[in-house]
Amino acid sequence: MSEFIKVTEQASTYTHLEKMSIHELLQNINHEDKTVPDAVAKAIPQIEKLVAVISDKMLAGGRLFYIGAGTSGRLGIVDASECPPSFGVPYGLVIGIIAGGEKAITQAVEFAEDSTEKGWADLEKHFVSDKDVVVGLAASGTTPYVISALKQCHKRGIITGSISCNPNSPVSKAADYPVEVVVGPEFVTGSTRMKSGTAQKLVLNMISTSVMIQLGRVEDNKMVNMQLSNVKLVDRGVKMVMDGLSLTDYEKAKDLLLKHGSVKKAVDAATAS
Repeated sequence: MSEFIKVTEQASTYTHLEKMSIHELLQNINHEDKTVPDAVAKAIPQIEKLVAVISDKMLAGGRLFYIGAGTSGRLGIVDASECPPSFGVPYGLVIGIIAGGEKAITQAVEFAEDSTEKGWADLEKHFVSDKDVVVGLAASGTTPYVISALKQCHKRGIITGSISCNPNSPVSKAADYPVEVVVGPEFVTGSTRMKSGTAQKLVLNMISTSVMIQLGRVEDNKMVNMQLSNVKLVDRGVKMVMDGLSLTDYEKAKDLLLKHGSVKKAVDAATAS
């Protein structure tokens, strides 16, 4: 059996950080951050398998759940919350769950991640079923809240994935489609909100964006289904309509966009008329 090594807790390769100048601190942090994309690249085959199964399930009417604690949980909530405005999908199609509930989004909730029962209980509130996919997020790969939730999913035939930053971790063993992005020791020993958090964010971006493209929520390279929730997005949408219909009249394009509610609907309606 492969040995589990908690790389995320290993000592930083830098010492006496308090003696570094601000410039040295920033330069060294940046140097470490540059290694993260290479670590993510090595995990692409694992990410690809997870994206494929999520896409298949969602095309058949299922949902995507992210479940995590601390930084990992917050990153899942961020990714889930950005899918409706970016891709025009309904709230509740991609769901982020964090140990400790809403309070934990902005404040640490003591011992919430240590529960071996609450993770599944939180999933049950959303009537999770075998139509869905549940992805556990745990930089360390050892979070009881996440691992126990994935094990309960497995018992019920619910497909699971995981994203962690240690090789051969317990959360990987609990997941059907594990993703391991091993970024090495953190600049500040054990501070997994740094490289590990960056790695998880990059992978979440890859998963949700790729899945939404598979679901037909992007055309060419444009978010044609995005919600028109602010002036910036309306302006972006108008320019997309102008481009899609070869219009030079900004106001006409804007009228079409606001009338139909999305770039895709505006372009399709104008093309059909």
